[in-house]
Amino acid sequence: MGLQPELVDRFGRSVNYLRISVTDRCDLRCVYCMAEDVKFVPRSQLLTLEEIERIARAFVELGVRKIRITGGEPLTRSNVTHLFRALGAMPSLRELTLTTNGTQLPRYARELREAGVRRINISIDSLDPQRFRAITRTGKLQRTLDGIEAAIDAGFDRIKLNAVVLKNRNHDEVVDLVRFARRRGLDISFIEEMPLGVVVEHDRAEAFYASDEILRDLRRHYQLLPTTENSGGPARYYRFPDSETRVGFISPHSHNFCEQCNRVRLTAEGRLLLCLGQEHSADLRRVVRAHPTDPEPLRQAIIEAMQLKPKGHEFDLRAEPVIFRHMNTTGG
Repeated sequence: MGLQPELVDRFGRSVNYLRISVTDRCDLRCVYCMAEDVKFVPRSQLLTLEEIERIARAFVELGVRKIRITGGEPLTRSNVTHLFRALGAMPSLRELTLTTNGTQLPRYARELREAGVRRINISIDSLDPQRFRAITRTGKLQRTLDGIEAAIDAGFDRIKLNAVVLKNRNHDEVVDLVRFARRRGLDISFIEEMPLGVVVEHDRAEAFYASDEILRDLRRHYQLLPTTENSGGPARYYRFPDSETRVGFISPHSHNFCEQCNRVRLTAEGRLLLCLGQEHSADLRRVVRAHPTDPEPLRQAIIEAMQLKPKGHEFDLRAEPVIFRHMNTTGG
C-alpha cells in the first residue's frame, strides 16, 4: 500500500490520537456530564460496531497510533468487546485504551486485557458513598471500587483514576483520593469541569475549582515534583519522591492545552469533532453509509476534515454555553 499521508491540520499539528465514543448511554447520570432529563440518541442513528471499526481502520492507515474508547459508559454497549478485539488486532495501532466508570469491569476487565487494552482510565469523583451518589445521581460507590479491584487483578500495564473536581462538592477530597491512589499503586488525574451542554441544576462557574488550587491543597501534605512525562493527552504530570503514582492535571481553563492538541473525536452517531470546545465537525456516518465498499471517500473525508480543526477552544464558564452537546454525547 505504501506510505500513507500523515494527518496534519492548518496549524501544523499532527493528529495521531482518536477518541471514539461507542455510545451516549450510561448507567450513571453525573451532574457535569448530562442533564437529569437526558434524551439519548435513537439507536438507529448510532454507528454500528462494524462502521466504527471501518472508520478506526481508516484513521490507523492515515497515521493514528492511539485510540481511546469512551462513552457514555462504553461497556454498556452490546457486544462492544468484539470491537476491542478488532482494534487490538490492528498491527499499526500502538495503543488501545479505555475510559470507563468502572461499574462493568468485574465482568469485562480480563476480556479487555486479552483483547489488547493495556491502559485504562476509571472515573471516580468521591470516596464517600453519599457524595458519590449525589454527583452521579444514581451510582453506588462500591460498584466502582469493585471495578477498580477487577482492573488491578486483570493486570493492565497502567490504571489511572480520573476525578472531576467541583467546589463544595468534592474539592476537599483530593488528598483522600491521592492517598487511595498511592495505596493501590494507581495514577490519578484531576480534571477541571468542561462547560458542555446546559445542566439547569448545576452552576458550573460556582463549582469551578482550578488545578492550581488542587495542587496547592496537595502540597500541604505531599512533596510533588513536576515531570516532563506525557501520555499523549493534555495532562501535566507530577511525581512523588516515595511512590510510583503520578498525579496529573487536565486544565482546559487555567492552563489551556490547545497548542499541542493531537486528537480528534468520533461521536457515537458518527460526527468527527475536531475540537472538544467547538462545533466544527464532519459527518462520517453519511460517508460510510453512502460508500459501504469503497474506502477512498472515507479517507478523503478524514483528510479534508483536518482543515476544519480550529486553533483552540473558547471555554468560558460565565458565558452562555456555546456548546449545547453534553459530555456523554461528545465522548468522555
